[in-house]
Amino acid sequence: MNAPNAGNGDLVLIPASLGEAPWTDFLPAAAQSRAVNIRHFVVENARTARAHLKRIDFPGVLRDTDIRELPAEGGDHALDALLAPALDGEDVGLMSDAGCPAVADPGARLVARAHALGVRVVPLVGPSSILLGLMGSGLNGQNFAFHGYLPSAKDARDRHLRALENESRQLNRTQIFIETPYRNEHLFAALLRVCRPSTRLCVARDLGSADEYLRTLAIADWRKTSLPMLAKRPALFLLLA
Repeated sequence: MNAPNAGNGDLVLIPASLGEAPWTDFLPAAAQSRAVNIRHFVVENARTARAHLKRIDFPGVLRDTDIRELPAEGGDHALDALLAPALDGEDVGLMSDAGCPAVADPGARLVARAHALGVRVVPLVGPSSILLGLMGSGLNGQNFAFHGYLPSAKDARDRHLRALENESRQLNRTQIFIETPYRNEHLFAALLRVCRPSTRLCVARDLGSADEYLRTLAIADWRKTSLPMLAKRPALFLLLA
């Protein structure tokens, strides 16, 4: 096995915007400069990736740029094909649809394969809704866990929420999770119904956009206040019992 980057290009992890802001609002200049000099990209969705490259002032002709989507399934052979330019000495950029690649994102498979092949992995600084939500929540940032999507069926979801709340209380752990945007309001209603009045809940919606909403209240207080509009909007939920 070669040492990382011994004649190889890098796998560069390029954060994507969370909204429509100009790149200067969410990327350091050094990260933007590195990203726009790459000519091979592995992405979650090609159309979204092209829009993001335009947003960061990519100077190349996009129709002539090597942009390939990460397959939902596939073994090492498929991943090796995506990393082939790096093995030939050229950088490959990895992008998610939004936020940081490989964080709550299937891009982690490509990152793991890059390590196995001795390709150096270079994460660039940029927005992560998970970390932005945690930073702004006022909840415990020393001990936290991201759980992704919870069960959609009502009974299973309620059991899962009770288990997360109990674990949070026992371990002083902030629990972070998301939902498909069209089910956000169902999850929020379940949280207000299932959780204890003293449990603190943060709702973070449209982070990084002009419509950003971020608020933490005890469940008892959420039950008495006007609720944010969450239908079909990207949202993050954080609780600490």
